[in-house]
Amino acid sequence: VYIINVTWSDLTSQIIYRRYSKFFDLQMQLLDKFPIEGGQKDPKQRIIPFLPGKILFRRSHVRDVAVKRLKPIDEYCRALVRLPPHISQCDEVFRFFEARPEDLNPPKE
Repeated sequence: VYIINVTWSDLTSQIIYRRYSKFFDLQMQLLDKFPIEGGQKDPKQRIIPFLPGKILFRRSHVRDVAVKRLKPIDEYCRALVRLPPHISQCDEVFRFFEARPEDLNPPKE
């Protein structure tokens, strides 16, 4: 589970918790919604950042994998919010970064 401190344009901030699978779901939604910006027709036109890849691991290595992905996940989030507004402010991105009821009782791992 990744802990993300979200600061909105009105300077309010909140802590959210997201599993890698939620980042992956967001990435798939963005690539589907924005095929040109995702580089599907021409890889040179890709502006949607790459998400760190899935890693197969044994259950005992979950934490190690999460730690290795920490910097790339941070870079991914920062790149995402710097994209043009039609992507960075789309519903999918807003929903991903919005606080959810489960953020009040975050998962342990």
